[in-house]
Amino acid sequence: MAAAKLLFLAAAFLSLSYLSGASGTAAASTSFIKSSCKSTTFPEVCVASLSGYAQAIKNSQEQLVKTALSVSLDRAESTKGFVSKLLKFKGLKPREYAAIKDCVEETNDSVDRLSRSVNELKGMDRSHGKDFQWHMSNVETWVSAAITDENTCTDGFAGRALNGRIKASIRSHIANLAQVTSNALALINQYAAKH
Repeated sequence: MAAAKLLFLAAAFLSLSYLSGASGTAAASTSFIKSSCKSTTFPEVCVASLSGYAQAIKNSQEQLVKTALSVSLDRAESTKGFVSKLLKFKGLKPREYAAIKDCVEETNDSVDRLSRSVNELKGMDRSHGKDFQWHMSNVETWVSAAITDENTCTDGFAGRALNGRIKASIRSHIANLAQVTSNALALINQYAAKH
């Protein structure tokens, strides 16, 4: 009986030690994310969008950049789907329809550029020196162009003629996407500068 209690206590102690170590690692990873996000334009959005991936990111700046870019791509795909569905609304004004159609094209371009960037990062695992810089320059250019695409989408809704729920809804989605993408670009620039 005493041996069983001792065995139970030992198992409980080891479990707690393991769990506190795992939570310590997660806390350190979250701290790394918070610290890295301080240099972005939208630090709160950065932390919120990346904290869920803390265990995968650990303290790796490379993994942080890859994750930030993947999150941005996921948001771009989601936003593209949302905006595409708006084209099916009945009763759209011709100008609204045209603005939404243009926005679908811009978000499609953004998805394409972000997808190319994700693939470029995946393909450069063993790159160094000028080769690394060339790949990073491609990524920086494409992500920057994706931000331009996202902003161009909202330009189509300028003016009072297009006020309403559709405009507000699209702007909200695009603003969040642009913030996440801007943060990804800041983290990419930070990573490129250190190599």
